[in-house]
Amino acid sequence: MGNEQNRRSFLKKMSLAAGGLATGSAVFARESDSKLFIGLQRQSEYSANDQINIALIGAGGMGSSDTNTALQVPGVKLIAVCDLYDGRLADAKKKWGNDLFTTKHYKEILNRKDIDAVIIGTPDHWHKQISIDAMAAGKNVYCEKPMVHAVDEGSAVVAAQKKYGKVFQVGSQGLASLGNEKAKELLKEGAIGKLNYAEGFWARREPVECWQYPVPDDASEQTIDWDTYIATTAKRPFDKMRFFRWRNYKDYGTAMAGDLYVHLFSSLHFITNSLGPNNIYSTGGLRFWNDGREVPDVQLGAFDYPETAVHPAFNLSLRCNFVDGTSGTTYLRLVGSEGAMDVEWDRVTLKRN
Repeated sequence: MGNEQNRRSFLKKMSLAAGGLATGSAVFARESDSKLFIGLQRQSEYSANDQINIALIGAGGMGSSDTNTALQVPGVKLIAVCDLYDGRLADAKKKWGNDLFTTKHYKEILNRKDIDAVIIGTPDHWHKQISIDAMAAGKNVYCEKPMVHAVDEGSAVVAAQKKYGKVFQVGSQGLASLGNEKAKELLKEGAIGKLNYAEGFWARREPVECWQYPVPDDASEQTIDWDTYIATTAKRPFDKMRFFRWRNYKDYGTAMAGDLYVHLFSSLHFITNSLGPNNIYSTGGLRFWNDGREVPDVQLGAFDYPETAVHPAFNLSLRCNFVDGTSGTTYLRLVGSEGAMDVEWDRVTLKRN
């Protein structure tokens, strides 16, 4: 078997083992997702000739974590890293080797013939364009959630995947959760009767968890390619806060919905096989983190799900609170006519009447 065929086979095996393309499950997840990769190794064996060369575009916290986890999978080799900040490129060489190719221009990575797949860990406003360009260049793509920065961008990414036929996956680590797997099984077996209501809750208080990410001392127009950073959005003077704390600004991030609701949605939809709600209402406000951010730090949502062939009609409520003084936990609860279950990362607590 030739090397190219081996690489294609390896990609396919990884995709199937991680849950399948139809669910958008993560091939490369967080470092803590060790159980997922134990499962990958358990389900498939690879020969010494099986190798997939990957590159990272966007070497911040999540992109780096995805890459570290990807490198735990046998046969994966990191070839190149792209980032707009000099400090991250220097750190990449320290973490992954001096022979690593580094650049501030992602198309230099896409032009390389020795790269099979890319991890996109950039801020949300670059997801669409890099994903499309990568698939057009023949690269398979793992893109951090959310898939796009605005709803109307999604169809272009879908069209590119259909046109070029490359593997395209969106990272939402709930798709690698053992808790979600068990909840799906229990719901199908009728453990809580007929589903009628679900709720999800995220609570955070620590500054870094609330998007007050650290800003390096050397952050400047000399160390950051600001012009490229804002090339797909409004032109503004250099602002290091908008670069390093991008989730706080509408031009670059998708606020609580795109960062946190998406985990709860993906978990719920995996468990129920739902395609989503037909009515949505959400409200919130800036209650505590008056640090210049443009997005709420408390948000509530209510969602109506219609009856379909695979689930009854039900309601969903979601809550995100960055001002939670109790340091509450994150959970998803499903309530039915005969019981309820609290779904966590690696366990489900079932309660019955």
